[in-house]
Amino acid sequence: MFYWLVKHVFLGPLLKVLYRPRARDLENVPGSGPVILAANHVSFMDSLFIPLVLKRRVVYLGKSDYFDHARTRWFFKMVNVIPVKRDGGTAGEAAIRAGVQELKKGLIVGIYPEGTRSPDGRLYRGKTGVARMALEAEVPVLPVAMIDTEKIQPPGRKRPTLGIRVGIKIGTPLDFSRYEGMEGDRFVLRSITDEIMYELMELSGQEYVDIYAQVAKDRAKAEKAEAKAVREPDDPAATAGGPDGQAPAA
Repeated sequence: MFYWLVKHVFLGPLLKVLYRPRARDLENVPGSGPVILAANHVSFMDSLFIPLVLKRRVVYLGKSDYFDHARTRWFFKMVNVIPVKRDGGTAGEAAIRAGVQELKKGLIVGIYPEGTRSPDGRLYRGKTGVARMALEAEVPVLPVAMIDTEKIQPPGRKRPTLGIRVGIKIGTPLDFSRYEGMEGDRFVLRSITDEIMYELMELSGQEYVDIYAQVAKDRAKAEKAEAKAVREPDDPAATAGGPDGQAPAA
């Protein structure tokens, strides 16, 4: 009930007025039955716009830690995120189990194969969890490209920009039934994931980078810290004296 109230009464109408989302090829979304919705991830608002243009309810998976804080709990409940507990296995394994469980109920499960938001608007290497989920649940994967949502609130901007018109492109369902029973083969999982990411690249027009987005974020963070260390050396002797960094003579 809360999901539909947010979509049709509280937040949905406002988002439609402010950002006028336009969706292409909505007919590719099955009218019933389970399907994985695999999207590129360039904005925190992606999880709002996708359910806004789909008639069916979309279920997302997220770490249960997100629900520990009152400031974020309301948001994740609002976008229909199911908390995934780490108990009994890694977060990735728990997410796959939770996703398969929801798919068995005949629902649409939304997932971002990149695992985190793109740090620079490019498309990064997908994680193979989406492939495992598709094979274990025996469901198709629907690639969905988010267009221009990153312009709403780029990195470093505190307030969202209004008036950005966003787009959603929906590809044709990808059938991986030919790999039935091969969910334990890592080469098959990588092949499936790469096929999904290729479709997302074609739909979105993004430049593809063959590393994980989190790796790119960690590298950027390390480079920033290194640059800061160069500007602000820890050794007092390095900054004592004149501009050449030499300590004054006794």
